Amino acid sequence: MALWGGRFEGGVETSTQEFGASLPVDKHLYKQDIAGSRAHAAMLAKQGIISQDDCDAISRGLGQIEAEIDAGAFAFDIDDEDIHMAIEGELTRRIGEAGKRLHTGRSRNDQVATDTRLATKALVKQLMEANLALRQTLVRVAQEHADAVLPGMTHLQHAQPVLLAHHLLAYYWMLTRDFKRLDAAFEAADASPLGAAALAGTTYPLDRVATAYALGFTRVIPNSLDAVSDRDFLLDLHFACSTMAMHLSRLAEEIVLWSSSEFGYITLSDSFSTGSSIMPQKKNPDFAELVRGKTGRVYGNLMQLLVTCKGLPLAYNKDLQEDKEGALDSAHTLVQCLEVMAGMVGTMHVNADRMRAACRVGHLAATDVADYLAKKGMPFREAHAVVGRLVLECDKRGCQLDELPIEEFRAASPLFGNDITGALDIDGIVAARTTEGGTAPSAVAEQLKFVRTSLVGDEARVEGLGHVVPMGAGA
Repeated sequence: MALWGGRFEGGVETSTQEFGASLPVDKHLYKQDIAGSRAHAAMLAKQGIISQDDCDAISRGLGQIEAEIDAGAFAFDIDDEDIHMAIEGELTRRIGEAGKRLHTGRSRNDQVATDTRLATKALVKQLMEANLALRQTLVRVAQEHADAVLPGMTHLQHAQPVLLAHHLLAYYWMLTRDFKRLDAAFEAADASPLGAAALAGTTYPLDRVATAYALGFTRVIPNSLDAVSDRDFLLDLHFACSTMAMHLSRLAEEIVLWSSSEFGYITLSDSFSTGSSIMPQKKNPDFAELVRGKTGRVYGNLMQLLVTCKGLPLAYNKDLQEDKEGALDSAHTLVQCLEVMAGMVGTMHVNADRMRAACRVGHLAATDVADYLAKKGMPFREAHAVVGRLVLECDKRGCQLDELPIEEFRAASPLFGNDITGALDIDGIVAARTTEGGTAPSAVAEQLKFVRTSLVGDEARVEGLGHVVPMGAGA
C-alpha cells in the first residue's frame, strides 16, 4: 500500500500509478533526500520529538540504503511513486517502527522542495566549475597567440583587424557574466524550506534553523506557503543555462566558420572532429555543431517551467512534479557543452598566417585612412566620403588600399602625404587602438590583468560555496 493509502479503499490503477510516478526522474536526487532525512531525524531527536535510539536506527538504515544506491545495488520499484517513498518505505521495512517516525513534522511538499534546492546547488556548482575551466582555456589560448591578427567583422563582413586574443577574451567576458548568473541561482536556492510541512507549518517544536545549517543552507524561507510552492530558483538556473548556451552557440558558430575551407583560420584536433561515411576528405566540426544545436533543448526547458508555473495557485500542486527533469537535463547538457568546448578550443591549431592574409581582403584600413584625414583637419564625415571613393576605385581596379599609388591618394585630397602608409599597416592599425578595452597589444595586456583578477575571485567563490550535497551517480 502507498504511504498515503489510509484514506483510500480501492487500489490505484496501474496506468495512473505509472503516469503519476516521478521516481524515474527524482531518484537522481537520492543523496539530497537522504541528507534531508538525516538532518530532520537528528533535529527531531534533539527536540525530544523522537528518541535518540530511533534517530540512530534511522541514520544507520539511511546510510545502508545510500551505499546500496551508490553501488547500483538498490532495487527501485515504480510502485513507490517517488524517491521519498522509495527510501522511507525501504527504511521502514528494515528498521520497523522507527522508520515510520521519520516523517513526523514534515510533508513530501517541503521534502521535495528541500531535495530540489539541494540538487540545484550541486548542479550550479558543477556548472560554475565547468564555466571556470573553459574561461581558463580561453585565456591560455589567447596568451599563446598574443600576436595573431584576424579580420574583425560586422554583418559577417570584414571590418577592422583585431587580435585573436582580443576576440577570444570577448567570450571570456560573456562567460564571466554567465558565472555571475549561476552564482545568483545558487544564492536563490540557498534557503531551506524544511519544516514548512505541507503548506502551513506544523504543531511540532521543530528547529528549522538547525536543519538548514546541517544541510548547508544559509537561511530559512520565512513563509511556509512560499517555501513549498516557490520554484523561482529553478527559473534562475534555467535562465543562466539558456544565456550561457546562447554564448556557447555563438562561439561554436565561429569555430564552424573558422574551420571551414573558406576561412581556414583554425584546424580542429582529430579528437574533436568527425569524418564522413562517404567522403574520405571530410573533417567535420560535429561537436561544435552539437553545442550549437543543444541550445534549443536548453531554451525549451526554460519555457516548459515558465509555462508550468504561470497559473498555479498556492501552495503545492502536482504540476510542480514537472520541475526537475528539465533542470537536470539543462545542467547536464551545459556541463557537457562547456567541457567539449574547452577541449575544442584548447586543442585547436591556430593558422595565424591564414588569419593575417585574410586581413588584406576587404579594405580593413579604410577607417584608419579616414581618421588620418580627420586628424589633419578634415571633418570626419567628409573624410568618410573621400575614403569611400578610394575604396570604390580599388574595387574597380581589383586591388587593396595599400596597393593604390600615392598619386591616387593625393588626387583624392591634398591632405594625404607619404606618411599615409602608416595608416595602411595592419599591425599599426591594431596597435593604435589603445583605449581601454581596445584591441592594441598594450590594451589587451591590461585587459588580461582584469581577467586574472576576475578568475582569482571566481575561483575563490567556488571554493567558498560551503557544504554542497553532491549529485549521486548510483541512480
